[in-house]
Amino acid sequence: MAAESSFDIVSKLDRQEVDNAVNQAGRELSQRFDFKGTGTTIAWAGDHAVEIRSTSEERAKAALDVFKDKLVKRGVSLKVLDAPDEPKASGKEYRLPIALKEGISTENAKKISKMIREEFPKGVRAQIQGDELRVSSKKKDDLQAVIAMLKNSDLDVALQFVNFR
Repeated sequence: MAAESSFDIVSKLDRQEVDNAVNQAGRELSQRFDFKGTGTTIAWAGDHAVEIRSTSEERAKAALDVFKDKLVKRGVSLKVLDAPDEPKASGKEYRLPIALKEGISTENAKKISKMIREEFPKGVRAQIQGDELRVSSKKKDDLQAVIAMLKNSDLDVALQFVNFR
């Protein structure tokens, strides 16, 4: 009898890459001509949050675009960002708090598990383990098909596939 193969589905944030993106965006905001004199800054606001501050609403939104561009170049999915549509006015300053999502919520884990059950009714099992999922099967080909299916699906969470055994 063949041994079971498995892998874990996780949603982890590469904090070092995000930190590099924040620093690069901050450097670009301080040097670009269109941001001169607007007081636009980007900085960490806690462990899982970044805050953009500016004297104009348009520059705050443009700074968010610069930050997104830096994240993409560093290989970080934009699905980890939880940014509001409009900056909040605070006195003469506009603030744009951006939360960084990490981990798979129970609701998303159930949705992914259901997708796997519907697509692969026999032989593939998905177990929810805290904020990650373990997918197991006797056939490695089935596991690779699950990974391909999840990569092509339109989920609102950034997924990584680890511990493929």
